[in-house]
Amino acid sequence: MNFNYPQFLWALTALSIPIIIHLFNFRKTTRIFFSNTRFLQQVKQETTQKRKLKRYLVLTSRLLFLLFLVLAFAQPFLPAREQLTSQRNLIVYLDNSYSMSAPVEQKVRALDAGIGYVREVVELFPTETRFKLITNDFAPFSNTYKSKSEILDQLSQIRLSPLSRSFSEVVKRIGEPGNTVFWISDFQKSTVGANLILDSTWQIRLVPIEYQQTSNVFVDSIYLDNPFIIGGEKNTLRVRLRNEGARTVEGLVTKLTINEVQAATSSVTIEPNSLIETSFDLARGLKGFNKAVLSFSDYPVSFDNEFYFTLNYSGRLKIVEIKPDARPTHVENVYGNRELFDFHGFAEGNVDYSALTNADLVLINGINKIDNALNSAIQLYRNNNGSLFLIPGVQPDINSYKELLNFPLVKNESALMELDRPDFQNPFFENVFEEKSVALAMPQAQKVLDWGADRSAILRFKNGQPYLSRFNNTFVLASSLNRAVSDLSTHAIFVPVMYRIAASGKKAERKPYYYLSSSMVTVPADSLIGDEPARMKGTQELVPSQRRLGNKLLLEIPRYSINHGFYYVTHGPDTLDLLAFNLEKKESMLAQFAGEEVKTAMGGGNQVSIFKATSAETFSNEIKERYLGTPLWKYALILALIFLLAEVLLIRFLK
Repeated sequence: MNFNYPQFLWALTALSIPIIIHLFNFRKTTRIFFSNTRFLQQVKQETTQKRKLKRYLVLTSRLLFLLFLVLAFAQPFLPAREQLTSQRNLIVYLDNSYSMSAPVEQKVRALDAGIGYVREVVELFPTETRFKLITNDFAPFSNTYKSKSEILDQLSQIRLSPLSRSFSEVVKRIGEPGNTVFWISDFQKSTVGANLILDSTWQIRLVPIEYQQTSNVFVDSIYLDNPFIIGGEKNTLRVRLRNEGARTVEGLVTKLTINEVQAATSSVTIEPNSLIETSFDLARGLKGFNKAVLSFSDYPVSFDNEFYFTLNYSGRLKIVEIKPDARPTHVENVYGNRELFDFHGFAEGNVDYSALTNADLVLINGINKIDNALNSAIQLYRNNNGSLFLIPGVQPDINSYKELLNFPLVKNESALMELDRPDFQNPFFENVFEEKSVALAMPQAQKVLDWGADRSAILRFKNGQPYLSRFNNTFVLASSLNRAVSDLSTHAIFVPVMYRIAASGKKAERKPYYYLSSSMVTVPADSLIGDEPARMKGTQELVPSQRRLGNKLLLEIPRYSINHGFYYVTHGPDTLDLLAFNLEKKESMLAQFAGEEVKTAMGGGNQVSIFKATSAETFSNEIKERYLGTPLWKYALILALIFLLAEVLLIRFLK
């Protein structure tokens, strides 16, 4: 046992005062006369024994009162079990990610409990101690050490952050292995990252915050049956919901809102630790940029109850047709809708090869012989992942075709044959036919080009030979669209097939959503004039780092500045795109490390220890026991008062 103020122990000399008073009775005696003294000796003996007992008890009480009173002023304490590397500088990391909104007890969030722990650390250590408070935001205020009052003021401004930090990121941010670090977090398994190997000089004190046992439902992913929406086609939104927890969630109502108008609802039941899929039929006629939100009510963890994504139909498909002459073709009739397609047709002798650079699909339609200049331009286009659709002429030159396609071809002049009905299981025809009838009427065609068997052909003849095939980004038709060799162009199946081919050739697929961890986003930018940078406008306005690459604009997403939600990408008065950002999925996975598991993830060295506190009070007591020692002055003061009361009772009641 040690004393904070050992100089007060000199006051123990005061214990001699009651001893002196009891040894030397200064009271003057009084003589009393009795008429009969026969019983006087017996009475005297009994009275003296009782008086001596009372005096000794009172003396003992006074001595103990003075003893414990002096000890209370000297402030005894039991020494601390651990020593800090520096009593003057302490570092506190507080995890304020959205997972810290989970409840630890009724009406108390994990973040509130964590703030309480920080407050205990700040208030318990001496006034001269300086603190550095680090949160997931890595804000500038955490760059320097602050006084106790400054830290307490900063605690009142801490809010939930959309950023998740791994162990390595936090350690790198701390950057000072020589100091003691109080690490207050929920220690999610999904966000800790790779195991650490710490230097021996690190002194990390882990303070886990445990949630109540609960389930959490969140959106795992969403996707469209047809990611390219053209021509008002029917489409379906697929949503995968995950339940992270040991409790079944029954009758969860999910709502789809498009442009702030409720479009559809669905009710699902999700088993513990499982994933289910639900779907929503999308309304036709959507145009331009559309904000879509999937929402549900899942409590008490509600930070991930909304999922943002976009349904952007503004981009026109760029189609280039190269044909024998300037006369209109069936292809031009199909792609003539200016709202859906940006179509350009060129005669083979007057081709603007620069138009191929930005094309989503290039059609060579009805040309019998591919010259060297066109061959070179097409090869360059294909090397840049361009999509090609080759429709042969009536009398094709096989050698030039083989040189262009770089695979075996044979000229074939068979009689007209009927095509077999489409394979409805082929993803190419998904959502094309509302009624999948076996008796579907099919066109007839003559097989002019033959490339052998193709079991994955899009369309086949009745005899199984391929009529329309796809080889990577190249589509090949077996006959010309000339009415003499094929009636495909007049058949009902022609338009949906051509639309599908155009959609499959889309170069830059727009993602419906991004996560906040996304580092780069590509948006279409056909014609940007001037040096003015593009801006992202949403709940805040940002000017991200950017660079132009052809007809695209590459944006570097400022991960530490952006919030989840919608952002319009604008350039001057023009709106280039609409982007949706969501919180990381891993933040919704609330599984925590238990006990020594988190210490193992930290490297498992002796420089890492764990607090086992479950409340601010027990945490405070554990800090005092570890670093400040156990104060005993309160107990000494209580004992002093008890012996003072004992003295009063002895004098009052012991006769």
